[in-house]
Amino acid sequence: MAVQYNKLWKLLVDKKMSKADLRKQAEISSNTMTKLRRDEMVALPILDRICDTLDVDYGDIVEHVKKAE
Repeated sequence: MAVQYNKLWKLLVDKKMSKADLRKQAEISSNTMTKLRRDEMVALPILDRICDTLDVDYGDIVEHVKKAE
């Protein structure tokens, strides 16, 4: 199973918000931001904080991508 956070990055552009702003407002560590940039899995409580900060739902920031077999 793989995830992509392209929706999150597009949403930040639409809201004129930088990744650093998101990190500070959602209280996300720099290591977790690196995981997000690399499209790696992060814990649901972190996604929950991002959703609360941006006032969106999970589906607005992350999508599931099937791995090629």
